[in-house]
Amino acid sequence: MKKLLIRNGRMIDPATQHDGVSDVLLEGSSIAAIGQNLAADDVEVFDASGMVVAPGFLDIHAHFREPGLEHAETIETGSRAAAAGGFSRVCCMPNTDPVNDSATVTGYILEQARRAAIVKVHPIGAITQGSAGEELAPLGTLREAGVVAISDDGRPVMNARVMRRAMELARSFGLTVVQHCEDLNLSAGGDMHEGIESVRRGLRGIPSCAEDVMVARDLLLTELTGARYHVAHLSTRNSAEMVAFAKARGLPVSCEVTPHHITFADEHSIPYDSNFKMKPPLRGAGDIDALIEAVANGTVDAIATDHAPHTGYQKMQEFERCPFGITGLETALAVALDRLVHSGRISLMRLVELFTTGPARVFGLDCGRLAVGGAADVTIFDPDLDWTYDVNQSMSKSRNSPFHNRRFRGGPVATIVDGVVVWKQ
Repeated sequence: MKKLLIRNGRMIDPATQHDGVSDVLLEGSSIAAIGQNLAADDVEVFDASGMVVAPGFLDIHAHFREPGLEHAETIETGSRAAAAGGFSRVCCMPNTDPVNDSATVTGYILEQARRAAIVKVHPIGAITQGSAGEELAPLGTLREAGVVAISDDGRPVMNARVMRRAMELARSFGLTVVQHCEDLNLSAGGDMHEGIESVRRGLRGIPSCAEDVMVARDLLLTELTGARYHVAHLSTRNSAEMVAFAKARGLPVSCEVTPHHITFADEHSIPYDSNFKMKPPLRGAGDIDALIEAVANGTVDAIATDHAPHTGYQKMQEFERCPFGITGLETALAVALDRLVHSGRISLMRLVELFTTGPARVFGLDCGRLAVGGAADVTIFDPDLDWTYDVNQSMSKSRNSPFHNRRFRGGPVATIVDGVVVWKQ
């Protein structure tokens, strides 16, 4: 059985609140021992001096595009981008072609992941058939097939009655309901955040209330049904405050933020550059401050990438015509270190929690900790690594990132899955 000894790293495990120099011995796919000055025969040594050794990172919101949209990404290339970002597990959204609304598609994704992925892949199933928002997908069958949550991401469930029924069923099956919060009637035709910048650029705006209205509605439905409810890519001050209020009342609510929404305001985006076009759109500076505060005070449960690859020819269209979305797996950790840790807003322990135990709790996954006998999934990163992100060197098939040529302090060094180093800096 292959052995790997990670020596002298600063082990941070939010599950036990451990933060100190320790060795970690991996044997096969399990953690064999944790302690200081561990000894073992016939072992490969990884010197992690000056680095952080953390549980394998989990991204609960990414788009791998397979099946049907392999020109932009595949499960294989998406998994390689994930590994290069320090992620050992990824939950992939169901807006593929066909939509993941059946056991057949779920099974295909899991089989492709077993065959080609170098990280662990967890499918998210659709809430409604074809994500059309009308008839519920077979949620029980999807659960049995292996989905870890349900969402119509990108196409929010507009009908409150359908959403209520979905929540009631999801609760009975132990599934978290993930909502892309957007009132399509309010956002219709919008290309960026509605504000001064949209007026200056002559672009149609997406108002903050398009998100806020949907969050408010769904929180009321959560109170009614008792379902576990998760707000994807939170982007506004009001939504953050509503989620905090719901949590204070004891509702089973969680939320995530993306690295780009805590980095760029609409005024920071390069005019008509499609690499700054995403949904929800980049909001105002006040919203960024509110999101960072929500991360710092514990309202936010996870940092998720919303990795949304698109090919060059798709993104090279006019701003109004090109699709929403950017890649994010390879830069998420570096951006979070820059915006949250090096700025003094949160500790490294809290940062690791946002990538491990936090997202694992959202979907009820048994991962995100370092424990003897547990899975040998480990992320090693250097908080002070000096590097520059080049999209032309990306492991993803697509290059639509606003972080091209950005210099970072801190980033991943190695990703270990089931005791195997699947990526190394």
